[in-house]
Amino acid sequence: MSVVLVLNADFGPLHRVSVRHAIRMLFRQVAVVEEAHPDAHIGVFPIPTVVRLVSYVVTRWRQSRGPGWSRAGVLNRDSRRCAYCGGAASTIDHVLPRSRGGLNTWLNTVAACGRCNQRKGDRTPAEARMPLRWTPTAPTWVSAASL
Repeated sequence: MSVVLVLNADFGPLHRVSVRHAIRMLFRQVAVVEEAHPDAHIGVFPIPTVVRLVSYVVTRWRQSRGPGWSRAGVLNRDSRRCAYCGGAASTIDHVLPRSRGGLNTWLNTVAACGRCNQRKGDRTPAEARMPLRWTPTAPTWVSAASL
């Protein structure tokens, strides 16, 4: 099932939802269709690709910090490229291993291929002589929306 972009009342992007959820929003009249698939309907509603909320939703919490850490987020942030060899990444690696107190944070995790992750093992990149190709960063809400 495809996804639908949800815009705030001021046309700022909020998040994405399923088509089913978007139709429910239209039915409850909390959103209006901004863009839709031509000549495709579910009942009386066009199948939307973009909906806009009728009432503005305050999102002050988004200015204070970025999105929460997740494995999928790390892979997306690094464009599914291994931070050690540049190949296709399939997993994540902790720069400071978890066995040494490393946490699941944006600044301590990078995307890695299985081969490099196995080779690095329970060592830091310096100890394994595997320098990072880039320094991990914490994404902002703006950069996360463009992914």
